[in-house]
Amino acid sequence: MAEYDLTTKLIPYLDRHLAFPLLSFLHENEIYPAEELIQAQYDLAKETNMVDYYAGLHEQVYPGKEIPAEFGQKRQQAMETNERLEGEAQAVLAVIENPDVVQALRQDKLQNLTYLKDNYNVTVDQITALYNFGQFQYTYGNYTGAADYLYHFRILSTSNALLLSSQWGKTASDILSGKWDTALEELNKLKEIIDAGVATTSTTPGVNMPALTQLQSRTWFMHWSLFVYFNHVEGRTALLETFLAPTYLNTIQTSCPWLLRYLAAAAIISRKGTGTASRTVRTSLQTVVKLIQTEAYQYSDPITDFLRDVYVEFDFDQAQVSLKEAEKLIQNDFFLEGFKEEFLENARFVKEGEKWIVNLIRDPSSALFSLSADAKIDLEQNVISTNKGSLPVYQSVIEKTRGLAFRTQVLGAAMAKRGSGLPDQPENGEEGQQGGGGHHHHHHHNRRGQPNANKTVIAEA
Repeated sequence: MAEYDLTTKLIPYLDRHLAFPLLSFLHENEIYPAEELIQAQYDLAKETNMVDYYAGLHEQVYPGKEIPAEFGQKRQQAMETNERLEGEAQAVLAVIENPDVVQALRQDKLQNLTYLKDNYNVTVDQITALYNFGQFQYTYGNYTGAADYLYHFRILSTSNALLLSSQWGKTASDILSGKWDTALEELNKLKEIIDAGVATTSTTPGVNMPALTQLQSRTWFMHWSLFVYFNHVEGRTALLETFLAPTYLNTIQTSCPWLLRYLAAAAIISRKGTGTASRTVRTSLQTVVKLIQTEAYQYSDPITDFLRDVYVEFDFDQAQVSLKEAEKLIQNDFFLEGFKEEFLENARFVKEGEKWIVNLIRDPSSALFSLSADAKIDLEQNVISTNKGSLPVYQSVIEKTRGLAFRTQVLGAAMAKRGSGLPDQPENGEEGQQGGGGHHHHHHHNRRGQPNANKTVIAEA
């Protein structure tokens, strides 16, 4: 199922540490040749400080070959750097964990910096040591430690650029530690920073992030968010709320149409539990179907095909074929594999519900059949809207001819009455006949009660 695999699309927007779980998954599922995947993991690990992990991979990539000498040097260097940075960070940590200091610190960061400088001689550079040590711990895979130091750094720092960097680092650390509640909180903070669009390189308040930078940040954010949205208990709903917001929809269309897979999957998985959800979530399938139609030239896969088959083509046999393919796709997708049963159950629910409605419209014995040519299913309002169109041309000609014959008859009767000296009584239907045959037909049709738009409420499936 490598043809539907998105790993090569996703990895360029992930931190290298976030890419390791995806590559391990591909290895376990044998989606690509094992040697290719080990090589990819080896190449990624080379740039980190996970020296022992890198050494293990070296033996697999180059069996029987000696580990290069630089491996030992790198290990030694990493240990020395770790020791130095830990010493610098501990000095600050000892101060800020002091109960007196904890009580003295306030919301105002500048006030806190002054207090720490005056009372404990802690400088801005020393506070940055917390960031440096947290970041270094991340590079060798100690994600819990990294999250802890970055958390403390954020409380004290006033550097916009480092605060944004530490926010990304803290989010990744919580994802890799599997702390989903905290990770969702951090993800939301990151989203607020990106959406606020304040330039991190500027110290002047009110300077905005360039539009391209904001677009790139949103693209990275959306890829990282998949880890949280497909692991947190409320993640699918959170994904729909975020991805369906106009700026994020625009990001999908501009930068990463392949994320439509996860948007479509989340809309299907969340289909049943949308009773108390927001309007965005309740109408998500409708929005996603429109987007799938618009973006079909850029991206499609069995999941998007399934929704198009059901809601656009009304081809339920083809939908069944797409669903079988979608099942295989999900088994081999890192983010979706845990939702296979939930997805299939909801997809069948969607298909059968839509099939029932369409069959009702197509059934000659159904009251809706006569209106079916113009029937439209409105998922948002849960109604079928029908609009009886105008008569075909030949039917109009017949109706007009009838009208002329009727008028001739009426005129003949009126003349006969006048000739016999009887008072002139308007015949039933005579009023308003002067406007010509078409006009007569129009009124005649309205008297019969032409329906403009009928609505039939769809029972909740």
